[in-house]
Amino acid sequence: MPLPTPERGLVISYAYLWRSEHEQGREEGVKDRPCAIVLAVEDSPDGYLVTVLPITHSPPAIPEAAVEIPAATKRRLGLDDARSWIVVTEGNRFA
Repeated sequence: MPLPTPERGLVISYAYLWRSEHEQGREEGVKDRPCAIVLAVEDSPDGYLVTVLPITHSPPAIPEAAVEIPAATKRRLGLDDARSWIVVTEGNRFA
């Protein structure tokens, strides 16, 4: 199946590498998780440079560090019914 064209607002499954994992020397995320594409720039004829923010079930320790996803939006995106947040204090960029 071909990959969709990356665009802002699309939620993808991605092996997100948390900052803490990177600081431990990891080069790849431990597990796939939903991530929101916040920026997609066509950087060559072959592809895009994509920036994603992670979606997590863990409530943020600092409320300003994340935005809760409304239940109706989660249903529309096909996500589960548990409360979830988009973490806005870190992101991953990849081609």
